[in-house]
Amino acid sequence: MQTDPVKLQLLDAIGPHVAFDGWSPTAFDAAVADIGIDPAHAATLCPRGAVDLAILSHQQGDAAMTQAMQTADLADMRYSEKVAHAIRLRLDAVPDKEAVRRATTLFALPHMAPDGAKLIWGTADAIWTALGDTSDDINWYSKRSILSAVYGSVVLYWLGDTSDGSATDAFIARRIDNVMQFEKVKAQINANPLFKPLTGPLGRLAASVKAPNQMPDLDDLPGMWRRS
Repeated sequence: MQTDPVKLQLLDAIGPHVAFDGWSPTAFDAAVADIGIDPAHAATLCPRGAVDLAILSHQQGDAAMTQAMQTADLADMRYSEKVAHAIRLRLDAVPDKEAVRRATTLFALPHMAPDGAKLIWGTADAIWTALGDTSDDINWYSKRSILSAVYGSVVLYWLGDTSDGSATDAFIARRIDNVMQFEKVKAQINANPLFKPLTGPLGRLAASVKAPNQMPDLDDLPGMWRRS
């Protein structure tokens, strides 16, 4: 869906104000005044004011990463390196580190946490999609869940990184290495017949998945365990 050009203008205008006022009504009102539009029209475009612009800013970063991945040379990279490269491109797509710091504070608020989790999940999905992921079973969810955790921790580290970026690159590599070790252990467990009573319910969960873009109904989980 194409974003309204005026909403993009508001996003550009709010940037300088976010550093001082965060993603707040004060910053939003200042952006509206800066571009000289009717506040009623601005409220139509952004019913939640600055929150909607913070969400748009994050989504614009995902789009920029996706575009950069289309021209990236990944031919000689291992898969883990491709994931790391995509994460780095996503960080590079951030125009203002302070805006991300303020957004992190915003989405850490209890009533904003669902929006924050949805955005991080969207980033993980955008990365896997850019890497050509074609899974349509439980792996679709596990890949995005794991990468969401990795990306979330990377952002927090990156916000405090005062190096030239090399420290963040090393942190990304360590986090992905941790995941790879976990995946090796998981594969060994799945291959061990002694663990079949535990892995069976997960197989039934995978079989119950109807669409890769629809989370499974968590209400079904207790019943699945009872049937194991």
